[in-house]
Amino acid sequence: MLNEDQEYRLLERFLHYTTYDTQSKLGAKVSPSSQGQVKLAKHLQQELVALGLEEIEVSKNAVVTAFLPSNTDPSSPTIGLIAHLDTATECSSKNVQAEVIENYRGGDIALGMGEEFISPAHYHFLHQLVGKTLIVADGNTLLGADNKAGIAEIMTALSILKENNLPHCNIRVAFTPDEEIGLGMQFFPLENFSCDWAYTIDGGEVGELEYENFNAASAIVTIEGVNIHTGSAKNKMINALSLACEFQQGLPADETPEKTEGKQGFYHLSRFSGDIERVELHYLIRDFEQEKFLQRKAFIRQLVNEFNMKKSLKKPVCVEITDSYKNMNEIVKTVPKSVELADKAMQICGIQPIHKAIRGGTDGAWLAEKGLACPNIFTGGYNFHSKHELITLEGMKSAVKVITTIAALALQ
Repeated sequence: MLNEDQEYRLLERFLHYTTYDTQSKLGAKVSPSSQGQVKLAKHLQQELVALGLEEIEVSKNAVVTAFLPSNTDPSSPTIGLIAHLDTATECSSKNVQAEVIENYRGGDIALGMGEEFISPAHYHFLHQLVGKTLIVADGNTLLGADNKAGIAEIMTALSILKENNLPHCNIRVAFTPDEEIGLGMQFFPLENFSCDWAYTIDGGEVGELEYENFNAASAIVTIEGVNIHTGSAKNKMINALSLACEFQQGLPADETPEKTEGKQGFYHLSRFSGDIERVELHYLIRDFEQEKFLQRKAFIRQLVNEFNMKKSLKKPVCVEITDSYKNMNEIVKTVPKSVELADKAMQICGIQPIHKAIRGGTDGAWLAEKGLACPNIFTGGYNFHSKHELITLEGMKSAVKVITTIAALALQ
């Protein structure tokens, strides 16, 4: 386990990283989409230099990469450790005021002045966290555990490996921008990140090990209307807002995020914007199975065609569908050692692995599409993308221990 000094530095690292406002910006065309990500990238560069890593680079797109050669066997496998710099678009990360709650006694947790609170009545997992050290925000922002906890855990693991000269394989490290908006990996220097396999440290509760994720696409449905004074609107006005509401009703009501779980796919209306003359409906399309994923995309196109035939609008409804990422499982299966070592490392650390399918995506999905197997390992956090986000110090310590154990097992 970590000693008291290592535990303190892990906590201090994480708390410091949360002070950087690294929220991604929706609709960004250039990465990084926020200057806070650049600032954090440069800070991590300084830390990596101080730790004595090699090949440290920060690209113009704020991708941080570094290399720690094996101290035992230069011909050993090379593994990658990856975490992302940015935080979610749904909730601010500006002026995060983190609070450390030692020896959580159970019950409601008041955030800041108490207008927001986290309750075990809503979040049953809190019952399992009694006695642990919890870190929360003040109810005005998210905390940033997704994914600054992953960064802190990787950096702490590197420092432990270096300072204690623990046996380890070759390790490549990457901290990436704009994971939350699916933009940053377009600028990832894969040609300089040669690995046998990699791990994103970006999961949730302790024990999570994920190597399946959604096939994902986004769809933008555009509806054009005609505005005119309401006093003379009869048979002249075409209200795009009303048409949009009608179009939305054509989607399966039970195939939404709030009504699905496990490996069930969905359609998700994520944004609805516009006025009488023009409306855009932004959808997320998700499914684990490739065939069903293709069927979902075809369904959206069919729905648009049928709507156009029914309405005979002067300007037909348009749809633009863009693929986002693929299910990583097919590639991970070709490198079974990536999962086997993570499983074994957790068991050595006294952790029961929890194999889960990600109802979302990670940078690992993009890497898998490029041929690099990249399962996802827990950070110890909960309620990501929310003002109710929290993480346990014990969970973070467990992630550090798993990382260092994997690095040693890879030598065998």
